[in-house]
Amino acid sequence: MNVRKSLGILCIGFLSGLAFNYINGPSIRTLGTDFIPPVPQTVSLRISGIYSNGTDFHLVDREMEKFMRSWEIAGASLAVAHNGTLIYAKGYGYADVESGEPVQPYHLFRIASVSKLVTAAGIMKLAEEGRLSLEDNVFGPNGILNISPFDNYKDKRVEEIKVKHLLNHSGGWTNRWGDPMFMPTVIAQKLGKELPVSDEDIIRFMLGKRLHFKPGTSSSYSNLGYVILGKVIEAVSGQSYEDYIKTAILYPLEIYDMQLGYSFPEQKNPLEVRYYEPSDSEPVVDFMNGQDTVPRSYGGNDIYTLGAAGGWIASSTDLMKLMLALDGNPEPADILSPESIKQMITPVDLGFQPFGWRGVIRGELYRTGTLAGTSALMVSRPDGYCYVVLLNTSTWKGPKLANEIRRMMHKGISKTEVWNEFDLVSSSEM
Repeated sequence: MNVRKSLGILCIGFLSGLAFNYINGPSIRTLGTDFIPPVPQTVSLRISGIYSNGTDFHLVDREMEKFMRSWEIAGASLAVAHNGTLIYAKGYGYADVESGEPVQPYHLFRIASVSKLVTAAGIMKLAEEGRLSLEDNVFGPNGILNISPFDNYKDKRVEEIKVKHLLNHSGGWTNRWGDPMFMPTVIAQKLGKELPVSDEDIIRFMLGKRLHFKPGTSSSYSNLGYVILGKVIEAVSGQSYEDYIKTAILYPLEIYDMQLGYSFPEQKNPLEVRYYEPSDSEPVVDFMNGQDTVPRSYGGNDIYTLGAAGGWIASSTDLMKLMLALDGNPEPADILSPESIKQMITPVDLGFQPFGWRGVIRGELYRTGTLAGTSALMVSRPDGYCYVVLLNTSTWKGPKLANEIRRMMHKGISKTEVWNEFDLVSSSEM
């Protein structure tokens, strides 16, 4: 039984923590492929870590716990699948250190740049529906965003930016002078407006500058490019970016808890973890007013405005569903066509990045995400193993922590000689 079908029948772990009957569960309900579930009016069905306890997985537990001690990680969530079947889902440490609440697989974490994979999937879905082409121009008289404030630009080469260029980070921008998604005070001053700045303000600011290279001729990692793709999705779909992604990508996969996150503790989702930084982290200026000093993880970064580039929050099990629907493996069935999947995982040219994914190494697809207070890694391996690791703590390693996570996970998986090949949630009761 594959993950997409089985993860729709999950125990409501955060309400009860009950031990359900492990053997005689109900049959699995399935939905037609064109069925879009309604927005849930109550809580979604969620999985507890109860089924991944026990000695069978002690080597994975040991590696994870050793890793967390070494890097002083407060809490982590892990999901592992093999050949499309979820075989492990567990939380480690604390969702909230102060309250002592332990992490469960249903807890939501900021996923940072893993959001780009979500956005890329949305663009590819629109392309399959014939509502846009990857060759479409984004700006200019014939562009998708040919309206104010996107019709005022300094560099004529902006009119050459195509949708595909934003997908593979070849739109023409670099972070030579800093990442514009993290420069709110500078942008507000240049535009002569008060904080906070919006995503439209940031795009307008960058359109007032010259590109760093001709679109399509080089590739430089760009958060800005994916924020612009969020605007493309809105213009083409007629919906907000978040609503389109939910209805076109997430709900068909029975993913109901994912949403765009926010920056401050009082705004967090009830299922969202708290975020922690190294003890020697310096406070930064609040993006809302440019005056107060705050932790970077709580007011230093504008999570909602990062949106299509880095604003989503999700659980490890939800991200596993999404990854298995986008990695091109035969089980479960993908949400996009084989042609679209191939386009996403194949860089258009040597040195260019794949659409949404961070990279492909020896057949291994991976996507990383890092912000103050969080780190995320999702990997689809050619041997059929896939895993998602989410942390609610950042370290001095920054994005390079993903390499340590990968080594830890590969060691844990390789040391585990016998995995339970049944779907760990297929016997759960509602």
